[in-house]
Amino acid sequence: MTRLNPSNERLKRDYIRYLKEAKGKSEATLDAVRKALARYEAYTAAKDFKTFRREQAMGFKARLAETEGMRTGEALSASTQATTLTALKDFFTWLSWQPGFKSKVHMADIDYLSPSNKDAARAKAAKLRPFPSLDQVRATVAAMPGETVIDRRNRALVAFTLLTGIRDRALVSLSLGHVDTSGKTPVVAQDPNSVETKFAKAIVTYFFPVGDDLAAIALAWIEELRKVHLFGPADPLFPRTRMGLGDDGGFAPVGVEREHWSNASPVREIFRRAFERAGLPYFPPHSFRHTLGHLAQTMCRTPEELKAWSQNLGHENIATTLTSYGRIDPHRQGEVMGRMGAQTCGGDDDTLAQIGALLARRKGSDLVA
Repeated sequence: MTRLNPSNERLKRDYIRYLKEAKGKSEATLDAVRKALARYEAYTAAKDFKTFRREQAMGFKARLAETEGMRTGEALSASTQATTLTALKDFFTWLSWQPGFKSKVHMADIDYLSPSNKDAARAKAAKLRPFPSLDQVRATVAAMPGETVIDRRNRALVAFTLLTGIRDRALVSLSLGHVDTSGKTPVVAQDPNSVETKFAKAIVTYFFPVGDDLAAIALAWIEELRKVHLFGPADPLFPRTRMGLGDDGGFAPVGVEREHWSNASPVREIFRRAFERAGLPYFPPHSFRHTLGHLAQTMCRTPEELKAWSQNLGHENIATTLTSYGRIDPHRQGEVMGRMGAQTCGGDDDTLAQIGALLARRKGSDLVA
């Protein structure tokens, strides 16, 4: 176990406070920085940060490349290594401007924390992320029980995640009042003042057209909360499990309570058990956004529909939807190219004109920006 260095601890505390208060970094980012600093101190045996030299940087990079991840037991990915090195470069750059360190920590040494060009390219390379098909999600939901209130909550939670593409951190902070079911298409208002949205962004999401069966499950749960459990607008949409004495005298789930979950861990566990019950591999909640990103390619027929779909995911730019969540796997890529080859070369002039107009508008907005 790495011993603590009091001087280092004070500096780390000051740096974390600087990132949080001056730079507005999220808690997830702060945790990543803490982990990077912990790895570095484990390598140096908590030597004083004033002793930082290029030899330490080179040695740490070599050690990092040999480090195994705690969860996978495999070597750290190129992206994890690059993220760790970037966090350390930022820290030592900040440190070099602090009183008493300007003559101790030099930028020429900090540069040695940079990954090689090859490793940097590997870290940025697009990755094919596994995601469930619409049929797999529907089969998973169908396999989930619905006898108890906890069963119905869990089933609605999985269905609602696909219907909205909502991130799990936002999901656990949603209240009943954030969902409006009075219109033809239910809509979810993710208000950053009360919902944990990414980058504190306000997002308005209408149910995606992925199946009336899934929508019925989610709407039935909302109706149950309102009329059976008498939940109000401020109560959680997916309430925390209430524990009590079970039939065997031990603690067991006995219902739900008017409290939000404190984090998204229970949601991921619900997903894990649901896919396991259906005999399918585990797909985390975020993978549903990839499912929706790929559905956009086959369901959207006009640029306007694609823009609405993208905006529904909380993306300001269509390119984000297509590049982050719409990457086609090589097998599907081959199918698409083969189908295109079997078709006429002319294409749909109207569709091409619409896409051209959309790209022209985007180019014009880029020039203005």
